[in-house]
Amino acid sequence: MARLPSKTPQDLAPDALDLYEKITSGPRGTFMVDAAGGLTGPFNAMLLSPEVGDPLQRLGAAIRYRTSLPDRARELAILAVAAHHDSAFERAAHEPIARELGFTDDELAALRTGAPVPLRDPLEATVLEVTRALLARADLDDAEYAALPAAQLFELTTLVGYYGTLALQLRVFRV
Repeated sequence: MARLPSKTPQDLAPDALDLYEKITSGPRGTFMVDAAGGLTGPFNAMLLSPEVGDPLQRLGAAIRYRTSLPDRARELAILAVAAHHDSAFERAAHEPIARELGFTDDELAALRTGAPVPLRDPLEATVLEVTRALLARADLDDAEYAALPAAQLFELTTLVGYYGTLALQLRVFRV
C-alpha cells in the first residue's frame, strides 16, 4: 500500500506547486500524472521537499534527455538498475520505452533476471556490462573503466546512482 497520498495541484503549497509544474511541463509531460491530477512514481515524493525534489528531478531530466548515451544504451542501464533493485515501478515505466526502441520480450526478460542479453551493438553490450559491474561491486576494474570514454562513464555512473536513489524511494514510500 502506498505510504504517500497523491496530491492534486490545488492541494499543494506554492513551492510544491512550482515543482509540480516544472515536472509536468518538462520533457516528461503528463506521463507521471494520475487520473485525479496527482503525480505518480517517484515524483509524488519529490513534492515533500521541493528544495531537494527540484534538483533531483532536474538531474533525472538531464540523465534521460541530455546525455551522450544513445537511447537504447540508456534504457538498458535503467532496466538493469531496476532489476538489481527489484523496482517494479521502474520496470513498468521503462519497459514500454524499451519496446518502442526495439527491445524484444526475450531481451526484456533477460534484463529482468540478470541473464545475458545478446546485443549486436558493441556500445550497448559495453554499457550493460559496465552497469552490471557497478551494481555488483560499486566499482570497476581497469578494463571496465577503460571500456567507455570518460564522459560517458560519468553519465553512466550518474544514471546508476540516480535510478538507485529512485528505487530506494519507491520502495520506502511503497510506490
